[in-house]
Amino acid sequence: MTSSLPRGRPRRPGPHISVRVAHALLGCAIGLVWLVLPGMTSRDDAPVAIKEPASAPSSVAAAVEEEDETSAADLVLPLVAVAAVGALAGYGYVRRVRRARSRTTPGGSADGPPPPRSAIRPLAALDERACAALVEADDRIRATRIELDYVDALFGGQTVAPLRRTVEEAGAELAAAFRMRRRYDEGTPAEEAPRTHALAGIVGRCEETTRRLDSVADALGRLRGPDGGPDAALGVAEGRFRELTGLVAASETVLADLRTRYAPTATASVVGNVEQAKDRLLFATVRLNEARQSADSGRAGTAAAHLRAAEAAVAQAAVLLGGVDRLAALLKAAEQTAPAALTGAEAELSAARADEAAATAPGAHAQLRHADAVLASVRQELTAGRPWDPVDVLRRIVRATEPFAPVRGGVLPAAALIAARAATGTAADFVETHRGVVGAAARTRLAEAERLLAANDPADRRAADDLALESWELAGQDVRTHGNPGPAPEGATGESGAAGAALGGIVPPGPAPDGTHTAPAAPQPGDTDPPPGLADPSPGGT
Repeated sequence: MTSSLPRGRPRRPGPHISVRVAHALLGCAIGLVWLVLPGMTSRDDAPVAIKEPASAPSSVAAAVEEEDETSAADLVLPLVAVAAVGALAGYGYVRRVRRARSRTTPGGSADGPPPPRSAIRPLAALDERACAALVEADDRIRATRIELDYVDALFGGQTVAPLRRTVEEAGAELAAAFRMRRRYDEGTPAEEAPRTHALAGIVGRCEETTRRLDSVADALGRLRGPDGGPDAALGVAEGRFRELTGLVAASETVLADLRTRYAPTATASVVGNVEQAKDRLLFATVRLNEARQSADSGRAGTAAAHLRAAEAAVAQAAVLLGGVDRLAALLKAAEQTAPAALTGAEAELSAARADEAAATAPGAHAQLRHADAVLASVRQELTAGRPWDPVDVLRRIVRATEPFAPVRGGVLPAAALIAARAATGTAADFVETHRGVVGAAARTRLAEAERLLAANDPADRRAADDLALESWELAGQDVRTHGNPGPAPEGATGESGAAGAALGGIVPPGPAPDGTHTAPAAPQPGDTDPPPGLADPSPGGT
């Protein structure tokens, strides 16, 4: 049995469309000739003279009937031929048009299933992989640094120093990956092949970051192994818990004072910090309670899993409360700097007007008018006696005078530094406490802003400020897109603070080394009580 032709074999090209049209016209011409030819030629019988004009009626009728039958017979075949030729020509034309439209390559065919997604968009698939690798590596390094802080309190800096160096090396790899991602987002390189190599390089650096962190995790596991017992680690975590619980009320007082003194925009970045800190501390309360009970019953693995979750929650609560204090200090510094910054900006504009070359440069007149309007608005805010936003005022002054103020020492670079620190700190706190849903775009901009700020180059402070603001906005979009992370994991339904812990990327404990599941069941009335000596962080707690 012979097989049919392979589907992928190129088809022989059919006649060109003009050939088909010519065939159709020729067929129509033949049909028309066939139609008119009988009327133009004489019949086989020779003509004879009519000798008897008055023929009988029956003879005339018979002749007419015979002539009608002959004419009808002569018309049928030509009409059928013309119709057939027209139908064949039309069918060929339609078929060729459909083939031309569905053809994907010259001489090829559109038969067969569509190519896989990876074949259509290999760059997009690699892009998604690179973003996921950046997020995973960033989460790992953040979690490892938190654990190192607790281990440092247990064993001292000399024991932890080699591990910190390894973590810093991993951080350098991750920072390089973020820089590559930033250049990629800016369109460098532009060609597809180099962009593919860039994404592969990002993935490779993230994998190297993870490899280094794996070695640190092994060492931490040995230091905090079950043989050492969890009592000392629990004592450190519980001590930090009590310390933060005592700071909740103080942070509430500071935030209330800030909201009274300054405009709403000044405190918008920390409005919910105290409530989120309470949420993390409630989660830590449950976990510390479970860790203590597991340790008392001899389940060291289960106790360690709960303890790590509690440590992460306490660390995030510290970030949230610390953000309020940091913002208070920056607002105070900005408030003190604003008058001098305004005076310095006005002096720079006066110097620009006196400089004929600067004043006559293209667009200089419009820029000077805009800067004058901004500075006039700022002066009105400073003298109006109403709440205002000192950091925003500094940012507006710096940006309005940037085209005319050279990068040098003085009050304006100091103002730019305050604004950049405020934006970068806000973005860093938000990413840290919402890393369960924040994507690679926000983290990439934050990493670049932190790098520029650490370089301490006055020329880069405006860029650091812009990148930090973009990071904060993108992270907020990620949170709004994902919304509430949903119910607590299986086995922890109804657990206090579980939704906030998931938002913060605090992974609930999974199966313990002893085979039992470490996630607690829905808290019972006695389970949510703090461990001995721990205070309830909720309002009214002691």
